[in-house]
Amino acid sequence: MEKTFIILKPDCMEKKLWGKVLDRFADAGFEIAACKMAQLGSELLRTHYAHVADKPFFPEIEAFMSSRPVIMVVLKGDDVINKVRDLLGPTDSTKAPAGTIRGDMGESMMINVCHASDGPETAAAEIARFFKPEEVLG
Repeated sequence: MEKTFIILKPDCMEKKLWGKVLDRFADAGFEIAACKMAQLGSELLRTHYAHVADKPFFPEIEAFMSSRPVIMVVLKGDDVINKVRDLLGPTDSTKAPAGTIRGDMGESMMINVCHASDGPETAAAEIARFFKPEEVLG
């Protein structure tokens, strides 16, 4: 059974959308293998966003992602990575169709409700970055 990593981002938390988002994942048949809430710090964000940490817009990402606690979730299910990304819609919420999580609840490229792993290798690395092995069940 495949696993993926999700962050319910600060905009999701501020607007109290976490229940609606998790309901969509549950309705799609996915199970939670791990879940916790945390305030993300600079070092962890710099590691997580290493692919853009040297870009001029990174300080804005860092400020946003550390602005309030987030919920981190490991979901499991058949083809969960692709199916979650389909449920979310495109990263840019302004281009996400109605009926997708980002299309219905997001605002922009950054204020887009959730982060989700984009492939099996990324999912494994992100799960290991945010969870200890014993915290991930099943």
